[in-house]
Amino acid sequence: MVKVSLLSSLFAGLALSAPAPAHVLHERRATTHPRWVKNARLHPRSVLPVRIGLTQSNLESAEDYLMGVSHPESENYGKHWSSEQVTDAFKPSDDTVEAVRQWLVNHGIAPSRILHSGNKQWVGFDATREEAESLLQTEYHEYHDAHTGNVQAACEEYSVPAHIREHIDYITPGIKLLAPSGRGYKREEIVKRGVMHNAPGNIKVDIPAANPNATDLSSCDVTITPACIRALYSIPERKTPPQKGNSMGIFESQNQYYYQPDLDSFFSNYASNIPNGTHPIPVSIDGGYAGSAPNASAAGGEANLDFELAYPIVYPQTITLFSNDDYYYGILPNDTYMFGFNTFLDAIDGSYCNFSAYGETGDASIDPHYPDPRPGGFNQPRECGTDKITNVVSFSYGGQEQFLPVSYQKRQCLEYLKLGLQGVSFIFASGDSGVGDYPLPYGMTSDTGCIGPDKNIFNPTWPDNCPWVTSVGATKVYPGHSVLGPEPESAVYDPAGHPYSVNFSSGGGFSNVYKPAKYQQAALSTYFKDHKPSYPSYAGFTDNTTAIGYSGPSSKGGVYNRLGRGIPDVAAVGDNIGVYNGGVFIRSGGTSASTPIFAAIMTRINDERIAKGKKPVGFINPVLYKHPEVFRDITNGSNPDCGTNGFDAVKGWDPVTGLGTPHYPKLLKLFMSLP
Repeated sequence: MVKVSLLSSLFAGLALSAPAPAHVLHERRATTHPRWVKNARLHPRSVLPVRIGLTQSNLESAEDYLMGVSHPESENYGKHWSSEQVTDAFKPSDDTVEAVRQWLVNHGIAPSRILHSGNKQWVGFDATREEAESLLQTEYHEYHDAHTGNVQAACEEYSVPAHIREHIDYITPGIKLLAPSGRGYKREEIVKRGVMHNAPGNIKVDIPAANPNATDLSSCDVTITPACIRALYSIPERKTPPQKGNSMGIFESQNQYYYQPDLDSFFSNYASNIPNGTHPIPVSIDGGYAGSAPNASAAGGEANLDFELAYPIVYPQTITLFSNDDYYYGILPNDTYMFGFNTFLDAIDGSYCNFSAYGETGDASIDPHYPDPRPGGFNQPRECGTDKITNVVSFSYGGQEQFLPVSYQKRQCLEYLKLGLQGVSFIFASGDSGVGDYPLPYGMTSDTGCIGPDKNIFNPTWPDNCPWVTSVGATKVYPGHSVLGPEPESAVYDPAGHPYSVNFSSGGGFSNVYKPAKYQQAALSTYFKDHKPSYPSYAGFTDNTTAIGYSGPSSKGGVYNRLGRGIPDVAAVGDNIGVYNGGVFIRSGGTSASTPIFAAIMTRINDERIAKGKKPVGFINPVLYKHPEVFRDITNGSNPDCGTNGFDAVKGWDPVTGLGTPHYPKLLKLFMSLP
């Protein structure tokens, strides 16, 4: 007995004296932007809301999962997942959760203090500065944003035990200092200039026009009407009744409101089968107004354009309007143009509200935040999982890739993949300024619209740079061309001053953030083999879009990333579109016209599939790239910007019009042939 007691005492002493697990560096901030000023160390008893993003499972298989339900040769085509299946597939493993929990408990964080998120992706607890610094072997300081006055707690680096590192994605507060980047504009400036990437009015001042005949196809080279669109893409009269649960979704923001008298005038003159009073199903997200504008002066050029193009294609199928964010956020230029879409994704997928990935948990500091206590603001918690998503959603909004943190973009892009697994088609405009942004003061990048120290590196768009959405470019029916002719369309190009104050050309190029998905690799390989651009290129990706041209592969010369995801995927007519806005018939356009046209076509195809007992098309890109023969190949035109001719439209896929414009009967036959 005495010997056992002595051995027990010996082992206990050894356990008490055992060294703590060795820590290894997990994250370190390479540089600090000059706008952030490092101040004093936090008070020892300051309380920090610590959040630990856990390493998710199977992220390396995400693309394969999506291809499994989206590729036309897959035996699982159309077998979309439930939201529960998606959560289970990517949630951190039980071993990860337990390893992190045990580490915290061993360090003195009581189990009762530890919160595990409902989506299983992070754990959180409140800790004093002393506790957090001891846990992570770091120091926390206050950082002051010289531009906004905001104060944020952060460290320059932190470490975790070596055996824990594989289980952790990131920790906050940590090394990140997030604040809006780029140049901001006051709302009054935007309205006065009438420009901003995909801003109301489609970046251009709309041109008053004479009313063409509703059925006359001879003037489609002057004004595009629903009859012109039907002729261009061989869209027949609808025979299949609209299917329940297949309403087409259209996203609006920036206080863009349709005006019912404008819709009625358009229906009466160009779509007489649609009764006056027909309007979208309203879905208000975080206080977004989803009704008709109160008067003609409040009519939204973007909203009217979207609905007047989509309704003639899908009617009598309904359209659902997702109106995003309250009035105050709607008047800010950084809502959906430099940043955005997170509050929309929160509302349609509750798991996204606290979704952790790429060092981000939940909405970022650059997103709208609710409750909004301002008079008339949405003074309630942000909406999480409150609204049902439609099978197809059209987005006529976006910005430049360089304006957002890469982690922000990648987290959001992964959500599009997860919703694609569930059968949702996201259709985004590719932008209206060719290979770059508009030059200052119309754009927000530089006096050339391009980036880098010499302002000559092409400036791709977002969020259509994400490989898991469908990007739509624009074409034009040029004077003298017939919609019934063999080559009715070319890539759109309206040089500055003819008639708009800025150049209008189809957004296109190659991402600096994403590589091509498997479905696009063969098309890009053919493009570079047969039509390699004359411009010098670079090869590589960035974790900091503001550093393009200053560090990494892009600093060694070249104006585009030859390894990047190609933009756009497809195209549709997007210029000289006849619409009513504010009581006046005008010509408008943009890729924000092309996008609802293409999205409406896919909604029609979904109706046909559902009527035959099939599932919605879901993520469509793998099918489209496998069958380019269902498109009219556009081989004329280019997308100038940045003092260059941009890229040329060529045989096969190109970074101007993608695979080309749709041929409805061929598209329908293809998708009806699939399970």
